[in-house]
Amino acid sequence: MSENYTDPSGNTAQFRAFVESPDTAAAAEAPSRLPLFVGIGVAVVVVALVAWLALG
Repeated sequence: MSENYTDPSGNTAQFRAFVESPDTAAAAEAPSRLPLFVGIGVAVVVVALVAWLALG
């Protein structure tokens, strides 16, 4: 390790800037689940229709 290495955790101002900075990964909005629910609903309807036709 070099002699002039500065530990960033040793500087209070840098630590505060790190803690107070917005986390871009957490700020990203989660994708919508609507297509998943619609797909599951369509699959249930298709399975029910096939079962009704097969048993009817």
